[in-house]
Amino acid sequence: MELKDTIRAIEDYPKKGVIFRDITTLLKDKDAFNKAVDEMAEKIDKDVDKIIGIEARGFIFGAALAYKLNKGFVPVRKPGKLPWDKVSESYELEYGEDSIEIHKDAIEAGEKIVIVDDLLATGGTAKACINLVEKLKGEVSSAIFLVELEDLKGREILSGTRVESIIKY
Repeated sequence: MELKDTIRAIEDYPKKGVIFRDITTLLKDKDAFNKAVDEMAEKIDKDVDKIIGIEARGFIFGAALAYKLNKGFVPVRKPGKLPWDKVSESYELEYGEDSIEIHKDAIEAGEKIVIVDDLLATGGTAKACINLVEKLKGEVSSAIFLVELEDLKGREILSGTRVESIIKY
């Protein structure tokens, strides 16, 4: 089974000229979902301490990987979603700015962290997540994505970090 074949392409969504890669079709297929998690797990160094999942679909893969690898899971969320003391990091969007947050006690100094998300596009969210880990004195071992949109060159903004992806468009 080719994982790429289980992802639905929706043309002109969310706007004309964009092809949206809908992973819900992969997620509902138990064999494809298991294969995706297994392939992602193979790319993760086994000596990491925690897995970070970026809201929202990064939670799906990050939590599954943390369970599979017997590691802690840390959610990185959009503003206003975490209930305790947190640090935040802003990043640029196509039209404006956004930010993500993490609890201050989510990572201890020196811990090795893997950042997980479903999609690497421009790299802005992942770079902001790397910055959050570094603010907390953690060490990013790698960033892993189910899908990478190579034309958007997100890998370039993450230079200096080992980047892995399972499916490339």
